Amino acid sequence: MAIKQLTPEQIHTMSLEEKDTWWLKNVYRGDMPQLTWRSAVTGMLLGAFLSLTNLYIGARTGWSLGVGITSVILAFGLFKVLSRLGLGSDMTVLENNAMQSIATSAGYMNAPLFTSLAAYSMVTTTIIPMGRAMIWMFILAILGVLFAFPMKKRFINDEQLPFPEGMAAGVVMDALHESDAKEGLFKAKLLLGGGLASAALELLRDDKVMRALFALKSIPHHYDELFYHGWFADLLERWGVSPAIRGIPLNELTIRFDTSIIFVATGGLMGIRTGASLLLGGVLNYWILAPLLIQHGIILPRNGHYGFGQITLWALWGGVACMTTSSLYAFFSKPKVILDAFRGLSKKGGARDVLADIELPVKLSLIGIPIVGLVVVVLGQLWFGISWWLGVLAIPLVFIFSLIAVNSTGMTAITPVGALGKLTQLTYGVLAPKNITTNLMTAGITAEVSSNTANLLMDIKPGYMLGGKPRHQAMGHVLGAIAGLVLSVPVWYLVLIQGDIGRYGTERLPVPSALTWKAVAEVLMKGIDFLHPTAKSAVVVGAIVGIVVEVAKQITKNRFPLSAVALGLAFILNFTDIWSMFLGSFLFWLIERRAATWHRTRERNEREARLSATGPGGLTEAPPAPVKRPWYALAAENSEAICAGVIAGGSLMGIGLSVLGVLVLPDVLEAASLAKALGQLLDFLPK
Repeated sequence: MAIKQLTPEQIHTMSLEEKDTWWLKNVYRGDMPQLTWRSAVTGMLLGAFLSLTNLYIGARTGWSLGVGITSVILAFGLFKVLSRLGLGSDMTVLENNAMQSIATSAGYMNAPLFTSLAAYSMVTTTIIPMGRAMIWMFILAILGVLFAFPMKKRFINDEQLPFPEGMAAGVVMDALHESDAKEGLFKAKLLLGGGLASAALELLRDDKVMRALFALKSIPHHYDELFYHGWFADLLERWGVSPAIRGIPLNELTIRFDTSIIFVATGGLMGIRTGASLLLGGVLNYWILAPLLIQHGIILPRNGHYGFGQITLWALWGGVACMTTSSLYAFFSKPKVILDAFRGLSKKGGARDVLADIELPVKLSLIGIPIVGLVVVVLGQLWFGISWWLGVLAIPLVFIFSLIAVNSTGMTAITPVGALGKLTQLTYGVLAPKNITTNLMTAGITAEVSSNTANLLMDIKPGYMLGGKPRHQAMGHVLGAIAGLVLSVPVWYLVLIQGDIGRYGTERLPVPSALTWKAVAEVLMKGIDFLHPTAKSAVVVGAIVGIVVEVAKQITKNRFPLSAVALGLAFILNFTDIWSMFLGSFLFWLIERRAATWHRTRERNEREARLSATGPGGLTEAPPAPVKRPWYALAAENSEAICAGVIAGGSLMGIGLSVLGVLVLPDVLEAASLAKALGQLLDFLPK
């Protein structure tokens, strides 16, 4: 069924009251089940587990991946199967929408763990208590909800901004539920198949599991192990061949080719521009600059070895400068986004609110923002040492940055969290000089609340398109915040960092976003005098490159083939992940090109067939027969489902293996049999 929408002319000419009345009459489906028990439970369970994929990817790359469409397809497929088995009924389109609101909220709730909170821990060399972190993140999420709903009236109901990712989710749900579901089930199968394949590969890579269960060795984690271990390494040694650059072994430069496919799939979602930019920056950093700097004694070894941590101590400064200047330039080079945000909020709507009974009351925001804001100020002073007046100042900054973030997200699907965080850091660098913890945590407040606000409105957009109740999505966002925190925070603390600050910034837990926040704060607090002269030069060069690339994109109308953010990011990722992401982006680029060629050829053949089949009077005698699509056309059309499945399956297996490694496997490896291992697991569980 086609989604009913206002025409551009109606959007510009109708008043807010007229638009709300039209929506209530033509789109709203208040009698359809929406936030039911099964949609809430399904959303919380899916969101909790999918939040672990963002935890894993965010810790490694600093990026958060949307889980909304993934959860929509999974839930649709699950309830379709249950329905066919006679164990339940199909989920309604609005139940699926409420479910995706919960799952999406859970998916991006854990971002502070690998951004501001991780940076704070690195700076202070203390780990924020788990309960404190959960409360802090939940309070920021609630503040985001309270800021979001007054803005919904303006940006969704009145301005009708597209919110592209939300609109895509709405279109997918409408296609799944309102038309032939065969395509939806096919996507669900692809997602599940990709997840199972990736999870199986991660299991085979874990030598502890394979030894404990089957007394077998795992497959190599990295292909470079062939060069350094076993008969092939001995053969290379006899030949006098050493896989090294300037005498530095490739594995110490993180130049390894991983056997995991998680980051190949991540690259498939990024696109060729980002993938190629990452590869270019990675080659420059690890193949050229790092060996040269090691040779000249600028990058020093630790315990006789180099590796990701030692190289990044030098490389991150140029990378951060490139990302910072490009983000700020891109942000301020479009002043219309900023001006339109404020100009739009000042418009007057109709005198009567025809949706008062189904919208979240604005009064709730007017009362709630000061109360929750006061809680943020108090907790900021008690837990992080933020002076009360600096905390109070952060609340109006949240309002300003949320307006900008929502307007940007509504038009482009890009939420400029990084740029907004850096703007806060610059602001507090002036207001609270030499106070690095205040600099980090106030930036965390503004960035995370504005991100929650923008993402919530992105989630509300498909509900508005499909006729859902806004209040249900607000409640869903809160449920999702709880689900995401309850699982991902304990996994982060107990499995990934395990009480060891030293894990941050290592190859296993690189947290590049936190390194960026920390680096900006250190520069603002100390200046650049403490850096090595070559690092200072890298800062200048990186800053210039960031601006030049953004200017080139602007001049070429976004056709310039490089991404400044990806170029800079390559200097704070290890080459193993860089190579994998480039490979994924390149493979799917080739598939898309081949699919596009096939589609053009098919369209040409169909035109010729129609012309040849034209009978007397110019009438076509019969429509062309349906054409079976080749595998590459199917892969191109379903790339998001394939890649999302691979990322989810592999990440969840990786997290699961980490949990087993902490709880069970160290002792299991000494067991004589699988039965003994299972006995130890049962002994571990509470009676």
